[in-house]
Amino acid sequence: MKKITIYTDGACKGNPGPGGWGVLFQYNGTQKKLSGGELLTTNNRMEMMAAISALETLREACEITLFTDSKYVMQGLTEWLAGWKARGWRTASKQPVKNQDLWERLDAAVQRHKIDWRWVKGHAGDLGNEMADQLANLGIEQMLAARAAEKV
Repeated sequence: MKKITIYTDGACKGNPGPGGWGVLFQYNGTQKKLSGGELLTTNNRMEMMAAISALETLREACEITLFTDSKYVMQGLTEWLAGWKARGWRTASKQPVKNQDLWERLDAAVQRHKIDWRWVKGHAGDLGNEMADQLANLGIEQMLAARAAEKV
């Protein structure tokens, strides 16, 4: 199995508002960057889309160390997901799980990989996290520029 390090981040200008996600892959001394954005979204959805996009991009099963500054994503996958599924996508207080569509997609994306989830404090100088943050903001800028160009 290939061993890959991945940094993910999401960003939002307003919450909800225009949002972006960024991914930095590190493998065998090389780096690959991905980013994207959505016009109306939330920060949590962009954090999830970063992880989903990273995992869905990989063509084969990998051993991954995945860094995120989102406790929502990390705890969702490592602590809450099994309970939500057992309760029919309801929280412990019987409310519908927010972002169920993305949780289902993320759950499917993690199945073929061995993932070591690591939380990193955002905006604290971790170079991989800072690059993922820059990519998430680039995703917003590129999406807004494409929207503006469509209207011309």
